[in-house]
Amino acid sequence: MTISTAASVTEPPPFARELLRWRTARRVSQLELASRAGTTQRYVSFIERGRSVPGREIVIRLAESLGLTLRERNSLLLAAGYAPAFAESPLDAVALKPVREALDSILEGHLPYPAVVAGPRGELVAANEAFDVLTEGADPALLAPPVNVLRLALHPRGMGARVVNLDAWGQHIVENLRARAVRSPDPRLGSLAEELADYVPASEPGADYLGFAVPLRLRCAEGELRLLTTLTSFATAVDVTLAELHLEAFLPADRETAEILRTRAARRG
Repeated sequence: MTISTAASVTEPPPFARELLRWRTARRVSQLELASRAGTTQRYVSFIERGRSVPGREIVIRLAESLGLTLRERNSLLLAAGYAPAFAESPLDAVALKPVREALDSILEGHLPYPAVVAGPRGELVAANEAFDVLTEGADPALLAPPVNVLRLALHPRGMGARVVNLDAWGQHIVENLRARAVRSPDPRLGSLAEELADYVPASEPGADYLGFAVPLRLRCAEGELRLLTTLTSFATAVDVTLAELHLEAFLPADRETAEILRTRAARRG
């Protein structure tokens, strides 16, 4: 009688699996990751195979070397059995009061041009008075809290019906969202990207390009606006909430747009 035995296979610990998943997603070799983190390829290999238990400091260095967000770094620390390194404060927390005041100052200082502060999936956090040019004629349902500025921008009952170059401008938003969903896997990002893609017609590069950017061509009561957008984030943030915020500011791409927005501001008093 022949008795066969199967070799037991030990499942790598959670941190080892997570490190391998992130390294694969970022398309970084063990050697490259080791070089970035100031360690050896052999040690990275041992970690991924569950043969070495990394200390808290090396976990943080590996997470930084992979370009993970603060939220993702906290998750990696938890997978390794360590407490999160970065706080996640409510936006109304006392500690973030200087940040809120700074954002209010920036928003006001950008007038008469529109600017908004949004969360990682487009959640509206704050906006200046010129935001009304973006919400003009929008379905009240899209303006009921929580407002999603990405959905508002492309929805046919939001800005979508007034965007002259919805194909090119909308495709830019969708592709950016999809790229973020790939870089930092989040089912909610992927789902939102697919929803927004349904609002955007097929895009073909044309005369709308300024040579370096795709302007937003938006109809309003006074005529057509041509706006460029800039995104600003807190690159040195050590709080998860703050790190996930971004400021989107709109700038006039021609004199006519600037004059329309100045006139609207004067009417608001």
